[in-house]
Amino acid sequence: MSPVAAAGRPPFVDTNVLLYLISADDAKAGRAEALLAGRIVISVQVLNEFAQVARRKHSLDWAELALSLAGVRHFAEVRPLTIETHERGLALAQRYQLGLYDAMIVAAAIEAGCDSLLSEDFQHGQIIDGMTIRNPFA
Repeated sequence: MSPVAAAGRPPFVDTNVLLYLISADDAKAGRAEALLAGRIVISVQVLNEFAQVARRKHSLDWAELALSLAGVRHFAEVRPLTIETHERGLALAQRYQLGLYDAMIVAAAIEAGCDSLLSEDFQHGQIIDGMTIRNPFA
């Protein structure tokens, strides 16, 4: 199944999926690259988390990080973090028992009007406020 929903709205992509772009897992890196060949939506939080993990766990230097982030931004619609996103995320965290940062990702995806969120951090097929979680590697 294509990660793009039938309605045509691009999927929101979680940080863990994008991190495979710089991983040693060739199969998952290829899948992440294929996602970037289409339209995707992310938030500034995704960029921040990507930068943190890329520096800490993958030892990217600042120049490599800048190139990686520029590549992601080129292919993604980047959504800002707003107070409304924050408030919605808090409500989602409480209602669905989500971790705070996961809830902020879900909130940003819902506010962007995405029908699906591509992530490994949730149950595949889970529906949150009408949006379906999909594991692109399942």
